[in-house]
Amino acid sequence: MMTEVVGENCVIKGVVPAEVSVIVPCYNEVDNIKPVVMALRRVLQDYAWEVIFVDDHSPDGTIQAVRSLAHDDCRVRGLCRIGRKGLSSAVIEGVMASSAPIVVVMDGDLQHDEKQIPCLIEAVQKGYDLAVGSRHVEGGDNGGLANAWRRALSDYGNLLAKSMLPVKLSDPMSGFFAIRRAVFEEAVPHLSGRGFKILVDLVLSSSRAFRVQEVPYMFRSRVSGESKLDVFVMFQFLGLLIDHFFHGWFPVRFLVFCAVGLVGLVVNFAVMYGIAFIGVSALWAQHSATFVAMIVNFVLNNHFTYRDRRLRGIRCWIGVVLFILICTVDVVANVGIAQVLYDQQALLDGAGIAGAVLAVVWNYALSSTFVWRE
Repeated sequence: MMTEVVGENCVIKGVVPAEVSVIVPCYNEVDNIKPVVMALRRVLQDYAWEVIFVDDHSPDGTIQAVRSLAHDDCRVRGLCRIGRKGLSSAVIEGVMASSAPIVVVMDGDLQHDEKQIPCLIEAVQKGYDLAVGSRHVEGGDNGGLANAWRRALSDYGNLLAKSMLPVKLSDPMSGFFAIRRAVFEEAVPHLSGRGFKILVDLVLSSSRAFRVQEVPYMFRSRVSGESKLDVFVMFQFLGLLIDHFFHGWFPVRFLVFCAVGLVGLVVNFAVMYGIAFIGVSALWAQHSATFVAMIVNFVLNNHFTYRDRRLRGIRCWIGVVLFILICTVDVVANVGIAQVLYDQQALLDGAGIAGAVLAVVWNYALSSTFVWRE
């Protein structure tokens, strides 16, 4: 793991400390870097400001575009993260690298209306803990989400989040807000740092009830690059809500692992009965179904449960072998545990449940340690 900082050695005579730090998480936004900086120069003329682009090692040369601008303007800074991904964690690292008492978070795709940044800053200066750019108050608009299914994902996500938040927010899915850095730092130890919806994580994790001001803005259409909002982002968002609902007692990764296990169980039965139907012996049908279910579980876990540690190439093949070995030991142990409990006069259902629970914990612990290790 490493973090690279660019632009911090550029010094201009008479520069005063930044009053405002603008944090811009980005990935594959090379064509938007210069327009974002130009827009900030226009709207922040009355402030001492800096912008920190947090780039997840984009292959399109995003960090090189940041370096080019930072060479001539010391207000432009860049963090290039190697081996780490995710909007929420990018925002956290950007804020913690900032120096200003007020931080503004916005996307790097030019869909957030930068002309509203002074309004967000003014609200925080007046004493609000948090100022949120909202598409759902009078004067706001969500027209930039032209795609119907993306609009639906955003709307349903808002409804879910609002049902859990301790403060009233019309647009908790917003990624456009300003906050006092001291307030953000208080919440940092409790943030999950996962997913794309840092605002929801921030409000749910804080020990204080935020005083919030909402500022309307027009959500614009993307000019270049590709949107990161997809179904997987919404799954991450649901995981975030579940994590907070259970107060962290059940890790989201473990819950997803269990869900994948249920899918594997369905696949196991479907394959077993399907093979048995064509006349193959029950023993071979059971072995074949178990093997197929293991492969399906590995693929799903690699793509969803451990997406941030996804195995590729030769490591993926090694991971498959290790996962099958772990699951094979688990199958044998599961049968043995259930038999011991049953022999001790435990109810058959209870013995089966105990074996299944221990099997899930075993698979999860060893998979996290040996297959998808950090």
